[in-house]
Amino acid sequence: MKLVSWNVNGLRAALGKGLPESMDELAPDVLCLQEVKARPEQVPDLWLASWSHSLWNPAVRPGYSGVLILSRVAPLSTSTGIGRPEHDNEGRVATMEFSDFYLVNCYTPNSQNELARLPYRQEWDAAFRSYVTELALKKPVIFCGDLNVAHEEIDIARPDANHFSAGFSDEERADFSTLLTSGFADTFRRLHPEQRDAYTWWSFRGGARARNVGWRIDYFCVSECLMPRVKEAEIHPSITGSDHCPVSLSIQ
Repeated sequence: MKLVSWNVNGLRAALGKGLPESMDELAPDVLCLQEVKARPEQVPDLWLASWSHSLWNPAVRPGYSGVLILSRVAPLSTSTGIGRPEHDNEGRVATMEFSDFYLVNCYTPNSQNELARLPYRQEWDAAFRSYVTELALKKPVIFCGDLNVAHEEIDIARPDANHFSAGFSDEERADFSTLLTSGFADTFRRLHPEQRDAYTWWSFRGGARARNVGWRIDYFCVSECLMPRVKEAEIHPSITGSDHCPVSLSIQ
């Protein structure tokens, strides 16, 4: 089974920038999109309609956030949010249950400039960790998406300059460590422990992408018991159309 995750930074824009063609080439069985910035009725697209199953979770605020799962495999069940009203109006989580795992598509809140939203981000991190660990008591979990954190210095091109930046603060990195030690593996780093210059997001400013001055903030993480079934965990930086690139997971 092949899974792909991509923060498209606006689904309607991405559809006109090669998203269908790129995804047809990657040929995922399930596609998880973040920051879709749209409701389903706003995107009457034939390519989207070609997927057998879709699960939208748009934000209450128009044109903001939002996640979408597209699947060619029938899910056993679906849900949106994490069951916390204080966190569930921004369209950040969608979950599909399959026969032997839950798939959770997540768009983690950004801590914003000067870490203005860090206290809320830490509340979110704790709530999301509770959500996926409780799911994992029922069956294994795969969670993916733009998790808005570069975990280690190897995951960011300029670590020394960013220790107080959103996505690389000590607090966010520690929370992600806690999430992983709750029973999950970062599949890309587990399979490629020493690989440098492997990033999934680049600023639009200063030609960052052309110079590969980036951050690895998009992930596929799996319950530890699933790790032996993981065959590939890849980053696809040649695919453009967003300030992020897709990441993929192939699992038996």
